[in-house]
Order: sequence, then structure tokens, then C-alpha cells
Amino acid sequence: MLVIKKFGGSSLATHELIFKVAHHIKNEYKNNKKIIMVLSAQGNTTDDLIARALEINKNPPKRELDALLSTGEMQSVAFMSLALNSLSIPSISLNSYQIDILGDNNYCNAKILNINPSRILNELDKNNVVIITGFQSKNCFGDILTLGRGGSDTSAVAIAVALKANSCEIFTDVDGIYTADPKIIKNAKKINKINFDEMLELSSLGAVVMHNRAIELAKKYNIDIIVRSSFDYESDGTEITNLNLEKNNINIDMEKTLVSGIAVDKKIAMISLIGIEDETGMTFKLFSILARNKISIDLLIQSMGRHSTKDMSFTVNLQNFKEAIKILELNQDFLRYDHLIYREDVAKISVIGSGIASNPEIGLKIFEALYNQNISIKMISTSEIKISLLVSKSNSEIAAQEIHKNLIN
Repeated sequence: MLVIKKFGGSSLATHELIFKVAHHIKNEYKNNKKIIMVLSAQGNTTDDLIARALEINKNPPKRELDALLSTGEMQSVAFMSLALNSLSIPSISLNSYQIDILGDNNYCNAKILNINPSRILNELDKNNVVIITGFQSKNCFGDILTLGRGGSDTSAVAIAVALKANSCEIFTDVDGIYTADPKIIKNAKKINKINFDEMLELSSLGAVVMHNRAIELAKKYNIDIIVRSSFDYESDGTEITNLNLEKNNINIDMEKTLVSGIAVDKKIAMISLIGIEDETGMTFKLFSILARNKISIDLLIQSMGRHSTKDMSFTVNLQNFKEAIKILELNQDFLRYDHLIYREDVAKISVIGSGIASNPEIGLKIFEALYNQNISIKMISTSEIKISLLVSKSNSEIAAQEIHKNLIN
């Protein structure tokens, strides 16, 4: 039986935790399972490496940053192999070069194009536990690439696809997917099963348990994902599946509501272009300029201004905020706007659930919760399975708590 297990950085933060994982793998190995492990860097290693890089160069080239950051995962897999071998479990550590994980040329946020499974299969035939670096690939020039924060999840699912596995286990510091971040909402409820579409919205809108690209890949190739606690291996966790689940099978405590979860994203910023000339194609011009620089727009509203002009407001990831401002200022004549307004003190709250937009009671309860707390809404976006709101960052946690209380508790 082939099993693929991904362990996050918090699961590997100390040598004691590495040995705890190693003992779990030893038990699995003795049950005649063929095991592939995908590991993140230990603890805060990636953050520490970034901080050290910025001490040397405040604007480091992305190629060199990738070369540096990839060393974190290489340490993790080597330590794990050492631990397993000390327990008499044969294992081998491999990086993206050694198993030929090919990515595109987008440094710091690469996408996996192909994985050659031959080396992995060869090592499994030798009865080795195969321990693979997550978060990384290589490009056609032989440069090492990283997949973006949380990219080890995507690595694990991509390897499951390459080996035609049925499922992939993700071990992290929580025991599953919750209706909200338990650090913000203490009475958030654990979800037993959730479908890919809803989980994709949760991960894309601020829930940090899973990398959204991993969910996209799992949905495309029908790979079930089980999110489990690395501190309690007996926990059932949460199953993320392609099934069109009935809500009362997702969580028995939630059968009276359509809502699957609430996500809070504080890592965004709002930009407004004021006084754009009201001409056809201005939205296309805006998107094309930002897309060429690989900057995605999220929430977007357009309103009529004065004197045949319009205003356009949208949100971007905080990581891309300063670059987006610089690009927009350089292209002011092309976009033909009067001036920019921007702010970083905002957060996005998203409510996710199948058919949510067609149920007026959901919107009523959301807006009632904010009204009762005197919290103003700056932007609103809806789809069939989500309602997203932009509020002040200082109000985001109380807003999420009140919405959760109205909809789920």
C-alpha cells in the first residue's frame, strides 16, 4: 500500500519532534506500507532565512532568494533520514534535482510542470522510505525554484498525481479544517468532510491550513486529501474530497446552516484609481498592466464619478502592494486617472458554503452582525459559494466572531 505523507514545519521544529514523526513512520513501515514523505523546512527556518537575506540585500534577486530558501527543506529531509536510519528504518532523502521536479521560470512562486517518478519508484522498490523536499522544483536552466509560501502542500499533491495515488495525508499543527481560525474564534467547529470547491475558497480567501494550489491540483486529478494533526496520529482529521457532499454529512453540528467556514485575510491592501476617463477598455488596461507583472486583483468595484469619469477600487495581496503602486504610478498617463488612494489597514472576511449567495438569510445574518457592532463595509463581492467583505483591519476579528456566532453557533 502506497501512502504519501506531508509534514509541515511546526511538525519538525525540534529534533524531538523529528523523532516523534520518525517513530510514527516506523510503525507505518512495519505495516508493510510503501511510504513517501514530503517535508517543509523546520519551524521558522524560511522566515529566518528571508530576514537574514534582507539584512544583506533589501531587494534580493528572486533567483538568489530561491537558492537560499530551498536549503531549509534540504536540512529537514536529511535530518529525517538520519532519524529513521537510527531507528533501523531504511530511508533516503531526495531533492527536486534528484527526482526531476520541473517547474516554470517564475522564481519564488513557480508552478510544477512535470515530475519524473522513476527515481521515486526505484527507491520504493528497494524498500526505502523516500523523503522528498517540498516547496521546490527546478527550471529548464537548472536553477532551483520555490513554489510560494505553503508550497510543500502542492509538492505532496503533485507527487501523489505523478504516482497515481488515491490520497495524500497532510500533517500539521491542527487536527483538521475548522469553520474558522480557532485562534480568532475559540468555539470554531471542526469539519469532518468538505468538498474541493469550498476548501479552495477557504484556502484562497485567508484560511492558512492548506495551500490553494494544492487544492486545485487535487480537484483536477481527484486526489483525496486528509488533513491530520502531527501531534495526535489517532485523530480522524478532515477529509477534502471531490464528492458533492450533503451538508448534514459534512458536520453534524452544522446541519441547520449552509455555511462551511469563515476566513479572515489580513494580508491585503486596497487601491483606488480616482477620476478615470469613462472610456471602453479601461478595466482591460488595468488588468493587463498588473497581469504582465504577475499581480492578481481580488475584490473589484467600479463607480461613477463626476464629469464623465469613474472610480475603480480593488484589493491586492499585501506582498504585491508596493510593486502595484509603483506600476500604477508609472502608467498614470496610459490609465488616464487623476490620482491614487490606497490603504493597508483593511482585512477581508469571507463566508463560504455551497449555494450561499442564493440564500437571502445568510446575507441578512452577515449584515446584521456587522450592523450590531457598528462595523462599516468598504467592499462586497459575491459568488455562488462565497460572500466576501472588506472591513477595517482593527474590526476584522470581532466582525468574524459576530458573523460566526450568527451563522454557525
